[in-house]
Amino acid sequence: MLTEERHQYIIEKLQKEHTLKTQELMEELGCSESTVRRDLSQLEEEGVLVRVHGGAKRVYTMSSEPEMEEKSAKNIQEKQQIARFAAGLVEEEDILFLDAGSTTYEVIPYLEGIQNLLVVTNGVSHAQLLTEHNIATILLGGQIKLKTKAIIGATAQEQLSGYRFSKAFLGMNGIDEEFGCTTPDVEEAAIKRLAGSHANQSYVLADHSKFHQVSFSKVGELEDYVVITDHLASREQEAFNRRTKVWEAAK
Repeated sequence: MLTEERHQYIIEKLQKEHTLKTQELMEELGCSESTVRRDLSQLEEEGVLVRVHGGAKRVYTMSSEPEMEEKSAKNIQEKQQIARFAAGLVEEEDILFLDAGSTTYEVIPYLEGIQNLLVVTNGVSHAQLLTEHNIATILLGGQIKLKTKAIIGATAQEQLSGYRFSKAFLGMNGIDEEFGCTTPDVEEAAIKRLAGSHANQSYVLADHSKFHQVSFSKVGELEDYVVITDHLASREQEAFNRRTKVWEAAK
């Protein structure tokens, strides 16, 4: 097996299992201990993994929180693709929670015309766009986070605790097999977690770039949500589908 092929095998195995044992790699790759050690050293230099006693473990990237304007400008076609698919799940007389994410924002135009729909949101920009599309809207009260224009804090959580939803659509900064669904801000994570727990069905809307990313604050386990994305490699689909449902939005 060529070096490049061994490296690709190690990378793919690491994404699935997170930790690797040198002895197992020797048997699976059919090569010597010195060859496996050399491969692991090279991949460590590239920042793919960290060597530990008897093997290696995965390196994960801690994602930071961009401004709302910056988030909105990224992967816009993919977000619209996901948004259109998500809106197709909405039915007449649904009560939705739409959190203050950039992908959830793209859902709003596709909701226009759905009869007797009520949307609760903690996104200031979302509330404005919802009303422009003549959609009945409740905007949570509380502190406005300047960076993301999200409403957070105890007041918002108290208000939210009294509501129940047909469906919740949540944005997420990180989706990872090991660490679950995460976002940078503790207060926003609390809103997402509470809204998701009060919905009959909770959906995470996230483009492919959010997979294998980890942020500071955990929102929930993969099993808590159905994930809607634009596309995912078949090997990743298989890995994530062992934990939850991952739906690809058709173009």
